[in-house]
Amino acid sequence: MPRMIYDYTKSVLERVSFDPILFSKELKKAIKNLLPYEIEQLKKWLQFFIKEKPELKTCMTMVN
Repeated sequence: MPRMIYDYTKSVLERVSFDPILFSKELKKAIKNLLPYEIEQLKKWLQFFIKEKPELKTCMTMVN
């Protein structure tokens, strides 16, 4: 079950990546709902994902 939540979180973040404010809100929700090891996985995924989206780099501070 937790794996499904992690995958769902990634898909939501991909869909809202056009708006940094909305992306931040969804990222906050994700941090509350994910397990610690899933948050670590999300950090790695975010580092890869935001390379192409510099406007989202400020959101990285939320997971560090």
